Amino acid sequence: MTIDLRTLNRDEYDRWYGRLMLAFGGVPEPPQERQLMDDLTEFDRSIGAWDGAECVGTASAFSYRVAVPGGAFLPAGGVTMVSVAATHRRRGILTSMMRRQLDDVRERGEALAVLTASEPAIYGRFGYGIATRQLAVTVESSRVRIEAPDGTDDVTLRFVDVTEAAERCEAVYARTIGTRPGNLARSPGWERLPLLDPPEERHGGSAMQCVLAERAGEVVGFVRFHIKPDSEWSVPTSRIQVRHISALDPAAYAALWRFLLSVDLTEFVEARNVPVDDPLLSMVSDIRRCAVRMRDSLHVRLVDVGAALEARTYLTPVDVVFEVEDAFCPWNAGRWRLTGDAKGASCERTDDSPELSLSVRELGAAYLGDTSLGALGAAGRVRELRQGALAEASVAFGSAVAPWLQHGF
Repeated sequence: MTIDLRTLNRDEYDRWYGRLMLAFGGVPEPPQERQLMDDLTEFDRSIGAWDGAECVGTASAFSYRVAVPGGAFLPAGGVTMVSVAATHRRRGILTSMMRRQLDDVRERGEALAVLTASEPAIYGRFGYGIATRQLAVTVESSRVRIEAPDGTDDVTLRFVDVTEAAERCEAVYARTIGTRPGNLARSPGWERLPLLDPPEERHGGSAMQCVLAERAGEVVGFVRFHIKPDSEWSVPTSRIQVRHISALDPAAYAALWRFLLSVDLTEFVEARNVPVDDPLLSMVSDIRRCAVRMRDSLHVRLVDVGAALEARTYLTPVDVVFEVEDAFCPWNAGRWRLTGDAKGASCERTDDSPELSLSVRELGAAYLGDTSLGALGAAGRVRELRQGALAEASVAFGSAVAPWLQHGF
């Protein structure tokens, strides 16, 4: 079998995209979602694997800037739309596409590659580590109240048209993304993503609704949501499904959640993507009435170890020599001395004795401050070669707030 791996041409796009849809169940996307992907796909970053005239593999990437600890935004390749035909599995096609992608990310000068995985077990072998997590929270409206901070009553709420309020909501998003590592700075076109509301994906819910939180005429937060009507005999059991909620301060956030829990004829409020340290968890009166589940979110791969580790800051002073294993991107392998603090960092090649030994996958998992190096050490995935080095590096790599990815790609 000879597989031709090449950059996607526009006249091949429909066949390429059709292969992608088939790999994910064969159900076509709603027209508005398909149109957005058509508009945002970067053809020079898209790869097709072809067996003659048949497309048997797809992979693409978006050009992103990712928030890292310290507030900087680092250019990254956002790996997406990866698939291999079921008829062509275990023939090296995925590995070939991953090889081509990471080489391209490196050539573009991007220190990171990032992705969200439909199957998390796939990407570890290519050096990706789980770097952020997200919570799904289902709150019993009638059994939980919000313990609101001072100033909550000064926030006013009003319903607005989703489209008319889009620009004001996007301004709130832009002001908050730098406060948490893992968030993405949206380039032109991506502001359309949170507005997608195809009827096919409401599953019986209402059209998307939007409420703005304002103080003294300034928008300080918003929530977009659906209401899914239901009833059990004569008792309403409808639920609110939160699509996006964001606020500039605790009072505005509390006001939005207090509103959600007070909507008539609803029994549950469900938010499927909030940070693992979301303020809601400290505002509710009864955490046991809030069903909480956790899953992986953003996977990070350091493509240039030195540049990536220099780009972020560190909670405490750190001076450590890493012995890095990286069979897939061998230019990263070897010893690196990281020296940094809350003001900045340097990371350079060294011949000094190693103090911590780990693979690039562990560096990716710890990079944004979610998974600690100490936890990875306890799992046997980081080896301490100088006593005390693991604890020092683990604290330094932390983040004051949990990293989070607000939306997928």
